[in-house]
Amino acid sequence: MRIICPVKRVPDTAATKHVDPGDHTVDRDRSDPVLNANDEWAIEEALQIAERTPGTEIIALCMGPDEAGSTVRKALSYGLDGAIQVTDPALSGSDAAATARVLAAALTGEDFDLIVMGNQSSDARTMLVPAMLAAHLAVPALTFVRDLQIDGDVVTAQRETPAGHQVVRATGPVVVSVVEAINEPRYPTFKGIMAAKKKTIDVRDLTAIDVPADQVGLDGSATAIVDVEPRPPKQAGRVVTDDGSGRVGAKALADWLVEQKIL
Repeated sequence: MRIICPVKRVPDTAATKHVDPGDHTVDRDRSDPVLNANDEWAIEEALQIAERTPGTEIIALCMGPDEAGSTVRKALSYGLDGAIQVTDPALSGSDAAATARVLAAALTGEDFDLIVMGNQSSDARTMLVPAMLAAHLAVPALTFVRDLQIDGDVVTAQRETPAGHQVVRATGPVVVSVVEAINEPRYPTFKGIMAAKKKTIDVRDLTAIDVPADQVGLDGSATAIVDVEPRPPKQAGRVVTDDGSGRVGAKALADWLVEQKIL
């Protein structure tokens, strides 16, 4: 089995995000970069599949600047077998549609049985790339997966939904996007970290994957951010002191729900 794990370099989730006032993109140089947390669940799931399926190969796939090489090495440190990194100055500012186009192009000619990826990135949170990637590759997409089972070429997944979960099946190859509930990611071992430094990263530019520069980046994206607003300051909460009967607090809560048009 051959599994592809797309990974992304994102600003530190806990850090304050800054937006470039010129093009309204995230200023990635003002916070430390990290491996997207959602991708760690995907990597863990791929590793668990490999432990159950001898002979499995796991390849990381990353689209990003040259500096994203450190993110790829982090992914490799978990025990992945190799990596493909697509890097080109023209990629800066690409939206979800352009990103999916590039990832799909990078997989042209690549054999794979399964693509496992996080359901979203912590910087954009569009949750669109997995389904778009599947559409480009003309394979099924199983999204928001909380449990994954593989029997031969049949993939069975439990999808999280607002009402609970649903069970879906597809015949591989297939794109799977996972949610946090699927597993608990392991930590890279010292051996894995040292081994990652020696593993080969197949670096490609847009020419190598046959994607025109005018189909990516800010100008080649299907969407654009026209304006941004800073997050409003946190408002002080309202304190209600009950008289011990519960009626004061209950009435205050009911009045607030009415004010907010929840009731």
